[in-house]
Amino acid sequence: MNEPIKAASGVMLAALCVASVCAQETPRTPSGRVDLSGVWFGGFQPSLGAVTDGESVCMASCEEIEGSEDVRMQFPPTERPTYKPEYLARVAELNENQVIEDPVLRCENPGLPRIGAPDKIVQTDSELVFLYDDVNGSFWRVIPVDGRGYREDLEPTFLGDALGRWEGGSLVVETVNFVDETWLTDDGAIHSDQLRVVERFSRDGDTLTYQVTVHDPVMLAEPWVKQPATLNPARFEIVESPPCRERSLPLMQDLSSHDNPR
Repeated sequence: MNEPIKAASGVMLAALCVASVCAQETPRTPSGRVDLSGVWFGGFQPSLGAVTDGESVCMASCEEIEGSEDVRMQFPPTERPTYKPEYLARVAELNENQVIEDPVLRCENPGLPRIGAPDKIVQTDSELVFLYDDVNGSFWRVIPVDGRGYREDLEPTFLGDALGRWEGGSLVVETVNFVDETWLTDDGAIHSDQLRVVERFSRDGDTLTYQVTVHDPVMLAEPWVKQPATLNPARFEIVESPPCRERSLPLMQDLSSHDNPR
């Protein structure tokens, strides 16, 4: 192919990429692993009455924006694990009394999988560090990927003991050794100390898919497979979370007279 034709082809390809958004190559580390590092953002649910012009979003007291569209909140279907019959009454009771019983409303660690996907991932060849900016504060997890086993000297914790492994281009994190004081969701979804959480992180270009499967042979009738979450690189850096007592939620008050905040 001569140079004028090459140049013309390059211009045409560039134009097509601008018009249709060319597929982004998946970043890799110097060792060849898929690179999961960075700050990840899962988006937000616009509030009732929000409007957007495709770039800016007005959340309250919104005047009509030329070319705007209504983005009224669409709630996803409620996800709940399936419990064995002997635990149904207890889960229902906790759900009914969430504002009194929910440990998250008392500034406790939300645990897994309730805390969700990490807000930032720091990756090396031997381990990954997950950082969280949660409503109850800043939390972190260290995920070894060098083939070591679970620690035998570790007491049960809110976020458990995690090990990672690579399956092709996906990172699989399997976590055990939990306390039984957290909920799986905000509706009284308790678990036993036999909880095992399997997370899968798969990156394709600038899209990170986060999938979670929850196992609890004591309480759950079957493994609970949550709907995958789609994350994208954020344009901001995470910062230290304020202490939970400084949040706008009335977390430290007597909530017995309040409606369920959900």
